[in-house]
Amino acid sequence: MTLRGRSALVTGSTSGIGLAIARSLAGEGANVMINGFGDREETVRVCRAIAEKYSVEVDYDDADLSVADGAVGLVARTQERFAQLDILVNNAGIQYVAPVEEFPADRWDAVIAINLSAAFHTMRAAIPGMRAARWGRIINVASAHGLVASAHKVAYVAAKHGLIGATKVAAIELANDAITVNAICPGWVLTPLVERQLADRAREGGTDVARESTKLLEEKQPMHQFTTPESIGAMAVFLCSDAAATITGAPLSIDGGWVAQ
Repeated sequence: MTLRGRSALVTGSTSGIGLAIARSLAGEGANVMINGFGDREETVRVCRAIAEKYSVEVDYDDADLSVADGAVGLVARTQERFAQLDILVNNAGIQYVAPVEEFPADRWDAVIAINLSAAFHTMRAAIPGMRAARWGRIINVASAHGLVASAHKVAYVAAKHGLIGATKVAAIELANDAITVNAICPGWVLTPLVERQLADRAREGGTDVARESTKLLEEKQPMHQFTTPESIGAMAVFLCSDAAATITGAPLSIDGGWVAQ
């Protein structure tokens, strides 16, 4: 399979899952717009490395997705940069943890804005171009928490449940336009952030990373194995393939059996 000549936008892609998805799409020949916060100089270096390795065009836009204009503008600039937008991956997300009665209203607003509203705004902006081209792939990175709940994560769980609902609606509306819309629902993923958290837990508890990894995983997953960002990237590539042309409106779990319980 090749995505040569296709163009993709991956939000929240300066590190972790988003960056792995961007690399995977570039590896199949897609031009990629990377988006997110972080050290601009380092991100530009990463973009150049991906572009050189896979002989594709890669650019970076630090649009603020917490506001509608930021999300819509990001889509417009991606379309202008690559002449079209074929693949939209909504991966940007933030988290905050607190009991419902103690959850700050501004944190609720921020989580909903980034994790849910931004995806609505980018889809709304990208769909007309995909319809005109008679081809498109929209992939929303949800979570196991889009299908089940955990305590103290009211905004995140609500946003991810909402994202799966929005995915289904868009899939129904676009079913005969050669555009598929799906949600990837990861469980525990071994990102750099999680690696640092495990190291901190091991240091504080006087244990080791392997033991802390098992303790963390067994809280939710029957399988005591992390999903890798690269596995999620591979799933995104598959969803862009012709083999996945009739997979749409699906919340696809990659979670070590988390939601099978």
